[in-house]
Amino acid sequence: MAVRHQLVRRPVPAVWAVLADPTRYGEWVVGPSGSTPLDDAWPDVGSRLRYTVRLGPWSADGVTTVRHKESGRELELEASFKSLGTARIFLQLRQWGDEETLVVCDEHPLRGLGSTLHNAASEALLQLRHRGMLGRLAGLVEQECAGARHA
Repeated sequence: MAVRHQLVRRPVPAVWAVLADPTRYGEWVVGPSGSTPLDDAWPDVGSRLRYTVRLGPWSADGVTTVRHKESGRELELEASFKSLGTARIFLQLRQWGDEETLVVCDEHPLRGLGSTLHNAASEALLQLRHRGMLGRLAGLVEQECAGARHA
């Protein structure tokens, strides 16, 4: 299981606001180039969004479904990507002091080829992906909050 954490220099509600916006998924998740909500309920349990992954001229769509939510605290997703199968992504937000948030991400293959072929090498790749993803999330939230204060 690839578990990683990131300290975000903003309060929990600021981080949750980005996680709760389905159109922002492609801005912080490593891999997707964009996302579209498939219903108006994101991030309610059962709600879905479509994302697109592009590699040069090649592109493919996947679907992410919310499996569990505790508003402002936890978001558990199941990302499905064609023949690779599905992955479980669990994001937990913990207040850290007065104005910071510790984001904990736990991801692992759940079904399909990704689960069958899961090994130490793929686990290392997930760790690299999480480092990028959580860094993007922190940068996005911190930049937005800094911009709002200066507006």
